Amino acid sequence: MAELYPIKFETVLKEKVWGGNALVSRYNKNSAKSEKIGESWEISAVAGNQSVISNGFLAGNNIEEIIEVYMGDITGDAIYEKFGNEFPLLIKFIEAHEDLSIQVHPANELARERHNAYGKTEMWYILESEKESKIYTGFREGVTREMYQASIMDGALANLLNIEHPETGDTFFTPAGRVHAIGAGTVLVEIQQTSDITYRIFDWNRKNTGKEKRDLHTDLALDAIDFNETGKNKIRKQPVLNNSVNLVNCEFFNTSLLRFNKPLNKEYYFVDSFVVYICTEGEFQICWDGEAESVLKGETVLLPAMIKEVVLKPKGEAQVLEIFVGTEEV
Repeated sequence: MAELYPIKFETVLKEKVWGGNALVSRYNKNSAKSEKIGESWEISAVAGNQSVISNGFLAGNNIEEIIEVYMGDITGDAIYEKFGNEFPLLIKFIEAHEDLSIQVHPANELARERHNAYGKTEMWYILESEKESKIYTGFREGVTREMYQASIMDGALANLLNIEHPETGDTFFTPAGRVHAIGAGTVLVEIQQTSDITYRIFDWNRKNTGKEKRDLHTDLALDAIDFNETGKNKIRKQPVLNNSVNLVNCEFFNTSLLRFNKPLNKEYYFVDSFVVYICTEGEFQICWDGEAESVLKGETVLLPAMIKEVVLKPKGEAQVLEIFVGTEEV
């Protein structure tokens, strides 16, 4: 069987009523249309949106097909044992040119019961934000079920929410059950469980392209909300040149920030997992076994679990998000 290599995928761009043109103009996303692109799906195993490989001899196959053949050599043995041919993470770039809806995601148990699917815990890494940008995340203080329902009836839900002002480099961790919304003027990377289940609670009375109000899921959302998810949520960690800084370590993913201006030797013998690199600034090469793959700003690469040693070589200075699944949690 041929040796594996760092894998790139064809990105899938999603037009959204709240989207803009930043992903196309500043993050190397190719599209004939650029005015309303809200999401770029980088790596996805969601049914109907499975990522297709764009480089090397595996080009043209989708992510499920290559895992079916290579199994734990792609994802790691423990991850393959739990998830089979399904890749466990969904990676996106998002631009909120306008406010996104206020929403919540169910946890695993409820998602499995209702949708035969995984729940959605996620994190955001802020790439850009405007001066007045907001992140709505959790309740400002303790809220009862009755207070919440009353706010839905009178359209005042936003008044109950904790509001943060994001800056480039901020991280927000959103466990399933935490009410949230991305505010206008924000570009970010989203790392989440493989799930496309969103309960939209309030959408600012916005209308879709058919001039009708967008569907809400207030009844479904009620049992998914964790009313104890309150208070500040911003994680602010400065990069340390040529070192790794951990941003989030949860049962579903471990994400670190790397900023480097010299070659970095990376060894992954301590994890039985794939690694995902997302280039947020600059450009670098992944070097392994005498081979090299260039990675530009805005590109995402999957390093198969069987590759345990690489060298990351920056062109000048680069910044990368490094994601893997902590196998002790799987």
